[in-house]
Amino acid sequence: MRAIRFTLLLALSMTLCGCGEKAEPPATTRNATPSDPALAQIYTNSCQLCHANPAANAPLTGDRKAWEPRIRQGVDTLLDHAINGYNGMPPMGQCIECSEEQFLQLIGFMADQPLPQ
Repeated sequence: MRAIRFTLLLALSMTLCGCGEKAEPPATTRNATPSDPALAQIYTNSCQLCHANPAANAPLTGDRKAWEPRIRQGVDTLLDHAINGYNGMPPMGQCIECSEEQFLQLIGFMADQPLPQ
């Protein structure tokens, strides 16, 4: 009987180990927009729907940790994905009038780090 109680207590304590720990949410800025008015308009109209919505599975604006592996792929790959689409990313990121320079500025803004142009 004592062994059963001990086993139950051990199982309960192991189950409760994670209680009270708060997972750190990604460091995102849902309401942030670029300081340049033209880029802010593009971001609001084309990028924000996915990059400020955790349910969209896109890297969130300001979440450096989520953007880091993408940034490591290099500017050419980032531009290719933005222009041609990738996984759930639609071609041209829903911005058919965006230039490569604007894409790089927007990606840099969302990744919270400037990209070489």
